[in-house]
Amino acid sequence: MDVLIALDAMGGDNAPIPEIIGAVEAKRNFGVDTLLVGDEGKLKKELARLGAEKLLPVLHADEVVTMEDSAMSPIRKKKRSSLRLAAEAIKRGEANALVSAGNTGAVMATAKLVIGGIPEVERPALAIWVAKSNSFSLLLDVGANSDCKPVHLEHFAVMGSVYASYVLSIERPRVALLSIGTEEEKGNELTKEAFKLLSGKNVINFVGNAEGHDLFKDVADVIVTDGFTGNVVLKAGEAIYEFIGDTLKKEFRSSLRTKIGYLLSKPVFDKMKRKLDYAEFGGAFLLGVKAVTIICHGKSKPKAIMNALKMAKDIVVSRTNEKISTQIKELMEIKTNGKVESKNIRNG
Repeated sequence: MDVLIALDAMGGDNAPIPEIIGAVEAKRNFGVDTLLVGDEGKLKKELARLGAEKLLPVLHADEVVTMEDSAMSPIRKKKRSSLRLAAEAIKRGEANALVSAGNTGAVMATAKLVIGGIPEVERPALAIWVAKSNSFSLLLDVGANSDCKPVHLEHFAVMGSVYASYVLSIERPRVALLSIGTEEEKGNELTKEAFKLLSGKNVINFVGNAEGHDLFKDVADVIVTDGFTGNVVLKAGEAIYEFIGDTLKKEFRSSLRTKIGYLLSKPVFDKMKRKLDYAEFGGAFLLGVKAVTIICHGKSKPKAIMNALKMAKDIVVSRTNEKISTQIKELMEIKTNGKVESKNIRNG
């Protein structure tokens, strides 16, 4: 299957250097074909410096969506921006997926309004992988929707289950609802109503509520919440990771004894860093839009861009979006007909 990923090469904080290097490395290491969208002069100059003039195609864009721009700027004002033109290339069928390290709100709005959403999904959701003791859990939504209805969490659960089944190779991933207690009656009105919707639906493997301290335990493969709560969890997790890293560096440098201890334990810390480093995954997957869309951290380095491009290609090849649409339709049929049937999520 031929796959071309449209990369918003001007979106990141340090664009376009990390984007170009990441795209070149993705091509050389994983065979990922990328359409670089941005300032043609800057892009071709950097490609020449890397000896990759003929390696990747370039689409010129006159404008750039900045972090200070509104989410609707590529829709209403900057219609010649690299983000908007990348999305339009997908809409025309010239590319298969979108990757950007730009303004998150603008990427989500552009993906939804230019590329279009999956008809059966009311709201898209941002999903990230969270490390746990022996594997990873998928957490969604982490910022696409601050205010949610119970049906939105139901759709998040189905979409997350389909995606996790592909990545984790689990036929029926365990899905949990993030709440303040494991009992059904615990939580706010949103979680209590969502619990009722998710219970008894064999289209997903719902295992009940999960608390905050369960995020890093092996209690579920998919954890569902609203975008406000999920984004707070995400930002708090990033801050804790940075705090622990800074504290360890300071303590290890404090004496000769601790420096020796660091050298002896370095392989362990390196392994932990790889597990927690967002660059290993590349970015967050925006579930619920017609074309695969990956949103990277604004400070992404070439490694993160490379992995995001690889992830985008792998998801396109796996036909995850088509499977999500199928599963949501089955959920609607169950609601309409009052039937509960056991479905194999991996086979769609």
